[in-house]
Amino acid sequence: MWIGSADLMHRNLDRRVEALVRVTAPEQIDELIRYVDLQMSDSTASWHMQPDGTYIHHSRDDEGRPLVDSQEYLIRKHQRRPRTNKHQVPGRGAGKGIRHEPRAPHLPQDKRRTRYSRCISRWPTRKGRPSSLQTRNNVVMQPVRHNGRVSGEVKIVEAAGAVLYRRNTDFQGWLKFSDDGRQTSAASRLADFDTLEVCIVHRPKYDDWSWPKGKLELNETHRHAAVREVSEETGVPVALGPFLGEIEYPLAEEGKKTRRSKDRTVDTKHILFWMARPIDPEDAVRRADAFGPVHRADVGEIDSVMWVSVQRARRMLTHSTDRDILALFVDRVEEGALDGDMLLLVRHGKAEPRKQWTGTDDKRPITPRGASMAYSLDRELACYNPTRLITSPWLRCQQTIQMLSWQTGLPLHTAEPLTEDAFAADPEAAWQCFHKELKNTLQRHSATAVCMHRPVIGGIFGHLRELCATKSLMKRLIPSSPYMPTGTAIALFVVPCGDTVSIIDIQKVTPLVY
Repeated sequence: MWIGSADLMHRNLDRRVEALVRVTAPEQIDELIRYVDLQMSDSTASWHMQPDGTYIHHSRDDEGRPLVDSQEYLIRKHQRRPRTNKHQVPGRGAGKGIRHEPRAPHLPQDKRRTRYSRCISRWPTRKGRPSSLQTRNNVVMQPVRHNGRVSGEVKIVEAAGAVLYRRNTDFQGWLKFSDDGRQTSAASRLADFDTLEVCIVHRPKYDDWSWPKGKLELNETHRHAAVREVSEETGVPVALGPFLGEIEYPLAEEGKKTRRSKDRTVDTKHILFWMARPIDPEDAVRRADAFGPVHRADVGEIDSVMWVSVQRARRMLTHSTDRDILALFVDRVEEGALDGDMLLLVRHGKAEPRKQWTGTDDKRPITPRGASMAYSLDRELACYNPTRLITSPWLRCQQTIQMLSWQTGLPLHTAEPLTEDAFAADPEAAWQCFHKELKNTLQRHSATAVCMHRPVIGGIFGHLRELCATKSLMKRLIPSSPYMPTGTAIALFVVPCGDTVSIIDIQKVTPLVY
């Protein structure tokens, strides 16, 4: 048996040499044959070519159950493999962030660790600690320093959750009106809280009422874990909104009625929270291929789910840290978050270098690395449930967001003013096109994803800074190049503000690329 990677890509035909490798080990041959059989099986998701040359993605069987994703199968299979090299010299890591000897051998055995997970700095950084909105594992080892010297390590378990909310449309309350008959702003806020319900869950293991949350799985970001855990524990598919905040407490105080310890030298649980709202079941089915599977939590983990008012939630929540998150949620509601929505600004994945590309710039494609960025980014964008996809008509932008269009079945709309040439000729037209999508996002009350180029993003940032509600938000839209790395996005949460919009939250969306 021979194996190779020959396809009809232009780079393989004009500037690459394709090679075949002979496979002789019987167990490897059997594994390859099994994988080919899996790809050809009727139980595996596939693309079916139609008579007109278009393709239809078959990802579910006749009963609506999801089919096997062969690529996801390989990813999960290799994730379970050990990452250490048994032939490696002890004490010398094979890769960045890996070591095989603890710095403090005098520590108890349960405090020793043999490897670090990769920690990627998040935006913004809080509490003076390099924490992350994404991590390769749900456990991060952090050194403990005493008098400037490392004296040990503590375990930080990463988790995520959300405050799930909805409006109670059955409420028949009263409103205050001004002398001219218009509803006052104070009355509007009062009405929001009167008709607002939040979701809390009961954990029988700890006999407490808390927000739906849970630990990160392997190779999972905080935002993805928040959507997955809320959906698993409540049974409600959700989409993320503004970021609320984060809490920390010692693992030893998990489930205790009081959390008073501030000791940073013990094992700690670190949880990030967002606002989240329910989405239609049809939207949940549509995004399933992009987001991934969601399974209901066991009754032994969550035995009761309740929708209660904000006032009652404050009384029922067991832990003070959860009530702190509720206070942040109330602040977001007073900022107008209930009437806002997300716009996702996406920069295309890594493209072929300009100096090496012999064709026109509009036909310059993304690289294999850029394709992996696009595939991983879809998983993160799905957390916000975008229902409208817009892109520059140039090839590298279309290729970046095309996968999300295929997975969700959403049409891909092009915007000519967002190309590099159109922006260079008329920057104001590009901004007007983007500003129109901001307003349309609020009118449709659903998230929108827009993919564009680096120079266009720089010009758009200049206008967006003027729409930010605070100076701290303005600083996140940096004025210097390169503005955003390739294959990343920022989530702008906008609310109505007179004839324009106001940005009250900005989140950096960086996918995990394997």
